[in-house]
Amino acid sequence: MADPVDNSKPLAREFFILGITQDGEQFRPSDWAERLCGVMSCFRPEGSGGPNARLAYSPYVRPTLLDGVRSVVVNEELRTLEPLAYHFVLNFAKDNDLQVLDACLLPDRQP
Repeated sequence: MADPVDNSKPLAREFFILGITQDGEQFRPSDWAERLCGVMSCFRPEGSGGPNARLAYSPYVRPTLLDGVRSVVVNEELRTLEPLAYHFVLNFAKDNDLQVLDACLLPDRQP
C-alpha cells in the first residue's frame, strides 16, 4: 500500500515557457532563458536578499532544461508579488510565439 501524501503544504502552481515556437522551431538566441531569468532575478521573497547576497535567479522565474529544451519555470506567486513582472514574462512568451505548458509537480518520494 502506498504511503499517504502529505497535503499540509500547498502545491506550487507553476508553468513552463519552452524554447520552442508554436511552429516547432528552436527559439534563438540559445541563452534566452538565462537572459530572461537574469532580468527577473530582482523579484524575490521578502528578506531573501541582504548586504552579502550574491546574484542569483529568482525562485519565481528560473531556467531549466526539459527533455533537452531550454525552458523557464515560472511560479504563479510572482503574480501576487509583482503583477507587472508576471505579465512581462507571459507577454515575452506570447510576443515570441513560445509554447507555454502547465507544470505538474509530483510529491517527493518518502524513504
